[in-house]
Amino acid sequence: MNKTIFKISNMDCPSEENLIRMKLDEIPDIASLNFDIPNRILTVFHKENADQIEKSILELNLGGKKISTEPTDQTHFNENSNQRKLLWTVLGINFAFFLIEMTTGIISKSMGLVADSLDMLADSFVYGISLFAVGGTITKKKQIAKLAGYFQVALAVIGFIEVLRRFFSEEKLPDFSTMIIVSIFALIANGICLYILQKSKSKEEAHMKASMIFTSNDVIINFGVITAGILVNWLHSNKPDLIVGTIVFILVIQGALRILRLSK
Repeated sequence: MNKTIFKISNMDCPSEENLIRMKLDEIPDIASLNFDIPNRILTVFHKENADQIEKSILELNLGGKKISTEPTDQTHFNENSNQRKLLWTVLGINFAFFLIEMTTGIISKSMGLVADSLDMLADSFVYGISLFAVGGTITKKKQIAKLAGYFQVALAVIGFIEVLRRFFSEEKLPDFSTMIIVSIFALIANGICLYILQKSKSKEEAHMKASMIFTSNDVIINFGVITAGILVNWLHSNKPDLIVGTIVFILVIQGALRILRLSK
């Protein structure tokens, strides 16, 4: 058995972890994967050489770099039997907040909330692909990834068009209080999701570091929408909301492109 360590600079949250798991699932010689998200480290236990593993990680364009490969005597690995249940839980939380933020975003006329809802939907896609493709063929996984990726791109493009329309027309100011309150709850939900996913790790990793939450793109987005809500009220302008919405739509499309790479 060999142990190869990778530094993956863009592995910010569990959605990237799931993308990597799906990508490496097609390599039969891998015995176990150990993710250290706060430090952006992936340790792969495998039988053969690491060339195919390294190639697959580089194809995801997550800033992966092989650090070392060495023999190891470890042959037994603790797999969490509750992984499916945990994935269902985080999928449910993300999809619920997609519905909440989309609804409140439309009602309050906040593009920041609408964009953040799509980011929640993007995470739901990733967890959903992991769940529904469990035990399935590589072809099935790629088909699901392709559908999810294109759907996500379509929603983001529609969002961009709406942002442009609001930039060049007179619109009622978004409800800043709704933006702030809903984003605070979304921030809490993201923290819960990260905690739940950490429970699937070994005992030593069960207590996640608080800094992990603040390195997550989702949490940064939540703070961005909260800040936009404050600026909307302070400046009496919808521009901060539109700017944050634009940034998040770009992140959503980047996530969709990562999903689409899995379908190739």
